[in-house]
Amino acid sequence: MAKTDSTVVARQKRIKRIRKKISGTPERPRIRVYKSAKHFYAQIIDDTKGHTLFSMSSLDKSIGAEDIKGKCALANKVGKMLAEKAKSGGIESVVLDRGGYIYHGRVKAFSEGAREGGLNF
Repeated sequence: MAKTDSTVVARQKRIKRIRKKISGTPERPRIRVYKSAKHFYAQIIDDTKGHTLFSMSSLDKSIGAEDIKGKCALANKVGKMLAEKAKSGGIESVVLDRGGYIYHGRVKAFSEGAREGGLNF
């Protein structure tokens, strides 16, 4: 088994462990994050209906990724933009699903940006 296979399996175990504890409701939906080598993705999900309410990624044209240096700064901008979308949709507080990643670097920068945008965790 290659190293990448074992890290993927370990992350999937962490995801299952996290999802046992948290769930999104209509009052407090869940923010799910995913990070690839170059980009950052986030969704706001209502788990009772199984619907994605809002989503944002670093690939979105409104982010202006060409002007931003560094992946953490880009994740912070994604958090701010997603918070603006959520606030316009009437969402004030959310639950963070860090997607099996540890809470530092881009995940932390994203959540700080979402808090600056006005979301309560």
